[in-house]
Amino acid sequence: MSIDSCGGVDPRIKIELERLNSATETINQYEIQVDCIVLKLEARREFHVLLKESIEKIKQSAAKIGNAIETAKPYYEARLYCNQITKDMLEAQATYERSKSTLAAAKEMVNLAEQGLGEKNTLDVACQEMLSHATSRVNESQSECTDARNNLKMCELKQEVANTRVNKLQAQLKGAIRASRMRRYLLLINLVAYQHDLLFLRGLSGNAQSCHFSCK
Repeated sequence: MSIDSCGGVDPRIKIELERLNSATETINQYEIQVDCIVLKLEARREFHVLLKESIEKIKQSAAKIGNAIETAKPYYEARLYCNQITKDMLEAQATYERSKSTLAAAKEMVNLAEQGLGEKNTLDVACQEMLSHATSRVNESQSECTDARNNLKMCELKQEVANTRVNKLQAQLKGAIRASRMRRYLLLINLVAYQHDLLFLRGLSGNAQSCHFSCK
């Protein structure tokens, strides 16, 4: 080994040793990355085997289920209609409550106008106009409140009929509904598996590119 005048290691040798250590670390990193890629490739192969088996089972189940979704279609349509009627009923309830509040406020205005006329014991023009306007508003509010109440009753009746139809169809098409839900579940599994495969490929591609650039 070369020794300098101070008895230490030759600086050139130290530089070469540092380079050697750095190269060793880089090689170790490459080996780890390669091992990861190999493991992921093996995992991907096993995943595709399982995915292929799952898809085959899904196809077999779908064939057994047949046209269950089409058979159960009236039930799902009835449920959608029932949900819409429920929304309409909630809106009708809110409208009815607002109309009642408006009617109560209009009646209060009539009371105030009548009290004003009673206190003055004269035919005050302003109070008469106020009373006339308030009375007119009461009549309008009463009509709006009646319409809102009738609309609410109609919505409640529609909802009752819709619920009855949903329950009836659910009892009649129980088997088809169960089968259609199973088919949707199987299709969802297939979709999730496909998305998982795409994510896996992206991750694998990213690791391969990273290793490629590092090697450069």
